[in-house]
Amino acid sequence: MSLSDNVKDMFTVLLEQIGVAVWVEVVTESPCCTYYFGPFSSFSEAEAAVSGYEEDLEGEGAVVVGLVTKRCKPEQMTIYDEAVDLKLNRAPNSAATATNSGG
Repeated sequence: MSLSDNVKDMFTVLLEQIGVAVWVEVVTESPCCTYYFGPFSSFSEAEAAVSGYEEDLEGEGAVVVGLVTKRCKPEQMTIYDEAVDLKLNRAPNSAATATNSGG
């Protein structure tokens, strides 16, 4: 790792600690989740990584419904909204439960 990479990493850590680092927030349905990817030191750096995150999630079967880069300090990297999935009867294992309860 070069000196400039080390300085950049230290700068990103500082930005994260004071809550002004840039994060990519991805909202999906099926499952209903919010994911945070980062931290990044700039919006351009975060936006360059967006397509990779979107492709990975879609490759796992998630449907991306919202995507934004913003300055924040997320408390959790993944937030699963089980209530919405249960309401829509899409909770993980709900298909297995419905199949097994018949009999």
